[in-house]
Amino acid sequence: MATEDHTDLHPYTRLTPDLVQDALEGLGLWGDGRLSSLNSFENRVYQVGLDEPVEGNSQVVLKFYRPGRWTQEQILEEHTFSAELLAAEVPVVAPLTIRGQTLHEHAGFQFSVSPRRGGRRPELDDFEVLEWIGRFLARIHSVGEVHAFRSRPALDLASYGAQAREELLHSGAIAPEVERAWGVACDEALALVAQHPSLNGTMPSVLRLHGDCHPGNILWTPVDLPGGGPHFVDLDDARSGPAVQDLWMLLSGERRQQTLQLSALLDGYEQFRPFDRRELALIEPLRTLRLIHYSAWLARRWEDPAFPVSFPWFGTRDYWQGQVDMLHEQIEAMQATALVA
Repeated sequence: MATEDHTDLHPYTRLTPDLVQDALEGLGLWGDGRLSSLNSFENRVYQVGLDEPVEGNSQVVLKFYRPGRWTQEQILEEHTFSAELLAAEVPVVAPLTIRGQTLHEHAGFQFSVSPRRGGRRPELDDFEVLEWIGRFLARIHSVGEVHAFRSRPALDLASYGAQAREELLHSGAIAPEVERAWGVACDEALALVAQHPSLNGTMPSVLRLHGDCHPGNILWTPVDLPGGGPHFVDLDDARSGPAVQDLWMLLSGERRQQTLQLSALLDGYEQFRPFDRRELALIEPLRTLRLIHYSAWLARRWEDPAFPVSFPWFGTRDYWQGQVDMLHEQIEAMQATALVA
C-alpha cells in the first residue's frame, strides 16, 4: 500500500481550530476557549465550550461531514430521522436547530451542532443492560418503519460487498502475493451472502436503521440519574436494511455467550415489536459484508493523512493474509446452523 504524503491535498487539512471557531461564531455562538477533538475518522468532530448556553447546553459537539461522502439530501434525511426518534422519546443525540436549520456550511464544509452527552460504553455482559437496549432498538425500528429513506442507500450485497470487492481489486491496496487468494475467498463468501433475498436485492429493504449500532455508539449513564440508561449517537451510517443489523454487532464471544446475549436483546425487543426470527440467518452474512466493507473503507480513505498514521498495518501481507483467514472462517460460519435465541 502506497504511503506517500497527501497532507497538502486533503480537505481536512484546512480544518484548523480557528476555522472550527469561525464556523461556530457564524451561527451566533461563541466559544469559551475550550476545544477538543473527539475520536472520529469518517468525519471530524469537535467538542466546544460555550460562553452562553444554547438550549441549556454549555458544551456542544460540531460534526464536519466528510466532503463528497453524503449529499445534502442524504444528510438531512439522517437529521429528519433523528428528529423523529426524539419526538418518539427515543434517547438519541440529534443536531440542534439553529437559525431554523440543522445543517450549516462554512468554508466549503457542511457541519452540524449537537448537544454534548456524556456516558460510557454499556456493560454488555449484563443481561439487564442488553434487555434495556433491546427495548430501545425496537422503538427505533418502530419509528424507522413509518416510511422509507428516499435517498440513503440500503445495506445490501451490491453496496457493501460487490462494490467493495471491485474497489479493492483495482486499488492496489491488496498485497500482491495474497491478492489471488483473497479474491477467491471473497467470491466464495459473497456467493453465500447472495443466497439471502433480503441482501441480494430481490427483497426491498424498507426499515430505516441506526446502521452502525456497535457498543461505541451507545452511551450509558447511571440509571439513578434523570434520563439514565442508554442513548444512541452517530446516525451517520443510517441506512435501510433488516432489523437484525442493529442487533448483531452487540454480540461477542463464543456461540453460547452470543446465544445468551441475543436472548436478552430479544427479550427487550419483543416487548415493543415482533422480531422475525428468520433474520437470525443473516448475522454471519452481515458480518461478512462488514469485513469486506471495512477493508474497502480503509482503501478509500487512504489519502486522508489521519489514516496511514492510525492504520499503519493496512496493506501489509500480514493484514491481507489475516483477511483471507477471516473470510474462510466466515464461509464456514455461513454454512453452519444459524444462531438461535
